[in-house]
Amino acid sequence: MRFCINVDHIATLRNARGEVQPDPVTFALMAEQFGVDGIVVHLREDRRHINERDVRLLRELITTKLDLEMAAVDEIIDIACDIRPELATIVPERRQELTTEGGINVIDNIKQIKNAIDRLHEAEITVSLFIEPDINQIDAAAEINADFIEIHTGNYANAVGEEELFDELERVRVAAKHAKKLGLGVNAGHGLNYINMKDFVAISEIDEVSIGHAVIARAVFVGLDQAIKEMRELTKQQ
Repeated sequence: MRFCINVDHIATLRNARGEVQPDPVTFALMAEQFGVDGIVVHLREDRRHINERDVRLLRELITTKLDLEMAAVDEIIDIACDIRPELATIVPERRQELTTEGGINVIDNIKQIKNAIDRLHEAEITVSLFIEPDINQIDAAAEINADFIEIHTGNYANAVGEEELFDELERVRVAAKHAKKLGLGVNAGHGLNYINMKDFVAISEIDEVSIGHAVIARAVFVGLDQAIKEMRELTKQQ
């Protein structure tokens, strides 16, 4: 299971004081040196954390993989087509949310999302859709030629009690298997941490996880090198 790190929270910390430090680009380069498999950023329409300068520098400097999370809107699609990340992950976006709150509804927005996928494919960019572990949504993603899905794991991460945890984990497992049968790559993310990853890694159909907050929070206490090392060890335990 590949492990990519989301560096949005570093940009949030930088922007909180209107300063230039800590720099998310420097953080990403350090994370690569410590062994992550890729860098994830969400270029929001309101630029609340990552900005276009960050994305362009990351594209120029990182040597692993850039996953650009983005809304399916013309402005951001234009930037993606110019920058050409290895992966563009289409996510829902609301101005009021603190973080992405759930998967995109492919079925209800199929025309808009298909247009975004087609434009990104024209720029030779691989496309993933961030969706709930829902069979109907996965079928819709395959129908409009997505290359990957990224399963929203928020309900699993927030599950209370063993029964709910098992049920949510099984939903993810079934969804991942179904996506693989359709020829889709399978990524996952949201709320994954050093505790819930221990069961999650047993889902062999998941190719890659995107984790940010948990690793950055851990790094505050043990340093980035150790925080990444600990998460890498967890993700390799399949």
